[in-house]
Amino acid sequence: MFYLTLFICFMASILLTPLVKKLAFKVGATDKPNHRKVHAKIMPRLGGLAIYVSFIIGIVILRPTDPNEPNAALAIVLGSLIIIMTGMLDDMIELSAKYKLIGQLAAAFIVVFYGGVSVPFINLPFGGQIEFGFLSLPLTILWIVGITNAINLIDGLDGLAAGVSSIALITISLMAIIMGDGYVATVASLVLMSTLGFLFYNFHPAKIFMGDTGALFLGYIISVLALLGFKNVTLISFIVPIIILGVPISDTFFAIIRRIVNKKPLSAPDKSHLHHCLLGIGFTHRQTVLIIYALAAFFGLTAVIFSQAKVWGAFVVIAVLLILIEFFAEKVGLMGKDHRPLHKLVRDLSGK
Repeated sequence: MFYLTLFICFMASILLTPLVKKLAFKVGATDKPNHRKVHAKIMPRLGGLAIYVSFIIGIVILRPTDPNEPNAALAIVLGSLIIIMTGMLDDMIELSAKYKLIGQLAAAFIVVFYGGVSVPFINLPFGGQIEFGFLSLPLTILWIVGITNAINLIDGLDGLAAGVSSIALITISLMAIIMGDGYVATVASLVLMSTLGFLFYNFHPAKIFMGDTGALFLGYIISVLALLGFKNVTLISFIVPIIILGVPISDTFFAIIRRIVNKKPLSAPDKSHLHHCLLGIGFTHRQTVLIIYALAAFFGLTAVIFSQAKVWGAFVVIAVLLILIEFFAEKVGLMGKDHRPLHKLVRDLSGK
């Protein structure tokens, strides 16, 4: 029944997406070209609705429940409904950042306070633990809202957010299977198949965009599944979801650094995100998407290796990964063409 349901989610997404495309034009959920966007014609968005409905079909058929958090399953569905409504309104009438944040916070609050999803402590690798105490709930909410927006920020090219999210969901599913977490593996698989069905229409050249409806939903569901799959464990395991989501997290991190360096508001839009930088140095639209897919897969593989490593090995993996991220970010100009401290250090040490 499980594999049949995955197939049903995949086919439902394929069949629903053309209907959602027609609906998007009828309700005015379209994306018009401007100086910050790479498409040259009016495109329908709202595609995330097809992903969500397909996912709900799978949930209704399988009715998965988390034995550790009995309220989590319903809380996730209720929270995702709020996220979908927020995304749909934004795709139709372009909500202000304040109202989008309110929707995200409401969805996060449901999962945290009704679903019981939080990270109260982390076990340290050399003994003892870090108790978060009253900070547990705000940190959990911050994680959910942060990842939700991180996925939204990378939704700038055909198939980019859907593909990166799919790779993250594959990694989360594999890790959940390794850890014996059937609920997380099941829900992640349902979202994955629903997303892959939509990607059939969304890969370059896209026929429809997922819009905020899809990007916010995928960010939300991935952030919650990562929390459920890796909470109340060691510091090493807690870092795993951060690595899995390395592409959107690092892109968001460097966007913040870039705006601080350039003395611009953190909410100020720009054309210096990872996909903009790769396009700027000469890669085609399709090549850029495939490169970022490869980066996402690299992060996913690193997360699996990291999770199986011993303590000191894990620290080595993190150190190498951070150096590679910084080197790559400087190479493509994520922080600006003139901000390259690592390259400068290498040149100084080599005497060149």
